[in-house]
Amino acid sequence: MASFSVCFVGFVVFGGVLSDRWGARGLMVSADLVRVATQGTAAALFLTGHVVLWQICLVGAVNGIAAGAFQPGVASVVPRVARDVQGANGVLRTAEALAMLAGPAVAGLLVAAFSPASVLAVHAGTYAAGALLLGLVRLPRARRRRAARPGYLADLAEGWREFRARTWMWSVILLWMVLMVVTWGPQTPLTAAEIITGHGTEAFGLVSSALGGGTALGGVLAMRIRPRFPLRAGTFALFGGGVFSACVGLALPVPALAAGAAVSGAALGFWGVMWMTSVQTQVPRPVLGRIHAYEVAGSVAMMPVGQALAGPAAQAFGARPLLLVGGAAAVAVGLALLLVRPVRDLAAVRSSPQEGEDRLAGADDRAYGNRRTRRRGPHVPERNR
Repeated sequence: MASFSVCFVGFVVFGGVLSDRWGARGLMVSADLVRVATQGTAAALFLTGHVVLWQICLVGAVNGIAAGAFQPGVASVVPRVARDVQGANGVLRTAEALAMLAGPAVAGLLVAAFSPASVLAVHAGTYAAGALLLGLVRLPRARRRRAARPGYLADLAEGWREFRARTWMWSVILLWMVLMVVTWGPQTPLTAAEIITGHGTEAFGLVSSALGGGTALGGVLAMRIRPRFPLRAGTFALFGGGVFSACVGLALPVPALAAGAAVSGAALGFWGVMWMTSVQTQVPRPVLGRIHAYEVAGSVAMMPVGQALAGPAAQAFGARPLLLVGGAAAVAVGLALLLVRPVRDLAAVRSSPQEGEDRLAGADDRAYGNRRTRRRGPHVPERNR
């Protein structure tokens, strides 16, 4: 798991550069095909019964690089194919939550009826299906750039400049990194330990289902609710993100734990749609892959740190006090986000696919056409800084 995470975080920024240069869809298909090969290899290893740790670490590392190449394309492709970007993100969030509910159950049935190798073989098949479906997607034809492309390192530096130029983006990521260390990282291991120890594995399964169901509900609500200021609305929802940790920290009964998990899931599901929609509609397409890669790397990098610190911190202070601090941190971060004016006042952008493509292509031409005389990058409207 560590080999996957390290390679994903280390490569996703470069994946953003490649996505913007080569085209998101082609890179995503290639990444899926690589994972067909790696998961097929893992299935063959388990089928023979001769598996050693270094082989699985190598598979995890290659999968992490492939995931880093795939992820930036998610942000780039959605606004190009969806007439309603927010609605599309709501559908994606809901589908992901439902799949996470059904996936472990299906995997358990496959392991019980067949073998772990069968699960890995099915997993390889899902990547093959993904590559096929992505290959069938028809993207709008983009306008060609008039200026020559810089080198890879220049592209990487440009993505960083664009990321830093948007106060609403880097401030959210900075505070989200705090949540990863204090709240989301410790939440998974500590809530599992507390619930299983106090109530049993069946209760943990019920609470986990409530968390996934709440996340799906948050995605559904995000399809219907169209706020004028999406990050402001998402931040208000984020106040509920720490309810689950707080409920476990207070040692509440199982029904209250399930209700708290559902509230936290819905809060995170709604916030996730508001955030992704803002990124996809506020950032010009030519740099969208790189900026999305930077924000993903900043968010995900702190998750293993929070998980690694959870055990020693729980031994030093106790698991329940630590979970209560995590619940309070979600409220504190929400208040801090509301104090950042560019986050609070970021207005929603609504446009049709062709209008969005023309707008982004125009921004592309202006930014790159003026690069020789202006090194600061594309202009960002003051109200969205």
